[in-house]
Amino acid sequence: MENAAYIAERVRNIADGQRDLPGALLPILHAVQDALGFIPEAAIPIIAEVLNLSRAEVHGVVSFYHHFRRQLPGQHIVQICRAESCQAVGARALEAEARAQLGIDYHQTTADRCITLEPVYCLGNCACSPAVRVNDEIHGLMDAAKLSALLAALRSQVVEVR
Repeated sequence: MENAAYIAERVRNIADGQRDLPGALLPILHAVQDALGFIPEAAIPIIAEVLNLSRAEVHGVVSFYHHFRRQLPGQHIVQICRAESCQAVGARALEAEARAQLGIDYHQTTADRCITLEPVYCLGNCACSPAVRVNDEIHGLMDAAKLSALLAALRSQVVEVR
């Protein structure tokens, strides 16, 4: 993991660069997560100071939105759609398959740091439900067997140590 001084400098640069945007908190949080992979605890007081907000206000936004991660994710982020369309055609079976194969639950990362499992509440791929996103790639018409093969392929890749 990167050192604390580097993280603080990155967060401050991002926050300072976007502080004048309307509703700057969300764009800053997205930019921090894009840059670091998550929102580190040390980022909250820096963002609060730059935006003249309380730490509680920043923390409240980070904890409210499921999209924001508080810990460094695995090499691959696997999101299973939990919207109504996907639920109606088998997303729960996908959830069960992922949990069984990976040995983790939502918002957790495998011990080898290869895969982080996350729920998502719509991928906009309803015509091809159920849907799964791996990193930035959406896979539609997913079933348990296809998901199992996809997870096995991800786990067979060389894991880059962060």
